[in-house]
Amino acid sequence: MSASADARPISRRALLAAATTAPFAAAAADRLPEPGRRTWASEVPVLRIGLLGGENEADRLGRYGAYRALLEETFEIPVRLFAAADYAGVGQAFAAGQIELSTMSPAAYAAVWLDTHGAVEPILVTQEADGSTSYIAAMYVRADSGITDIAGLRGKAMAWADPNSASGYLIPRAELRAAGYDPEAGRFFSRTGFAGGHEQAVVAVLQRQYDAGVAWVSGIGDPLQGFTRGVLHTMVEKGMLDMRDLRIIWKSRPIQSGPIVVRSALPRSFKDDMIAFHMALPKAAPAVHQAIERGSAIGWVPTRHEDYAVFVEMRQAEAAARRAR
Repeated sequence: MSASADARPISRRALLAAATTAPFAAAAADRLPEPGRRTWASEVPVLRIGLLGGENEADRLGRYGAYRALLEETFEIPVRLFAAADYAGVGQAFAAGQIELSTMSPAAYAAVWLDTHGAVEPILVTQEADGSTSYIAAMYVRADSGITDIAGLRGKAMAWADPNSASGYLIPRAELRAAGYDPEAGRFFSRTGFAGGHEQAVVAVLQRQYDAGVAWVSGIGDPLQGFTRGVLHTMVEKGMLDMRDLRIIWKSRPIQSGPIVVRSALPRSFKDDMIAFHMALPKAAPAVHQAIERGSAIGWVPTRHEDYAVFVEMRQAEAAARRAR
């Protein structure tokens, strides 16, 4: 993982002024925690935050710059961002005690929870305007490929996003098996491979290196905009993708959104402060929230490990299948 360069300090006043011109709300849920160094800072003198792979590093660090500065301003400790090359990088950093907090995919969280014997825990999950806390996986091909459904992928090449991605690997594989298709390379597909992230998989399909890929999307809104949220939407926004070049041929059942995760051993007061900060962020600093979330999410709600038990079971099933091969 590579550390970001420190950005020029940004004051809370400047951040909030840039974020909104509306009066600052009086409700506690609309206010960031009062500024000041906390007692937990003796155990967390530097707040280290992992950023998942799937998007190029420069864009990730740029989007999180104001968020980092606002955390520093609020809790009066240094905050460092660490951009992982892939999902596993954040997991390894958690296992080594090198980061305190990260937003993770549900499958990546399950993997780290298993690898660390429960040394991480989820505290919050993204919520959409309709109250949902889920998204879907969408399988796509080139629009000019002639492929219109899963059956048409027999003998074709599949680009998985990342082995620790729920939408880009675990969920599609589980649902393909349930539908009678064996997702192992050389069986239904001619070959499969890991593209190194969701964006990379889309690019690989567009460049004809693979015939199909799978990405996470909200599944609601205008398909030509890549829906309201997700990998395809982000690529459309950045000018990297014209959705007319892709055809979506399959969508999964709803998938619980990935959580904000912390190390379990950290003080309860630290966890409470992180919950309060993030739950207030959408109204207290909407531009900062929009930069890190991108799309239609309205905020976060509390979550717990039990909400991700199905992903733990899927990881265990994948491990059992590998041992059986």
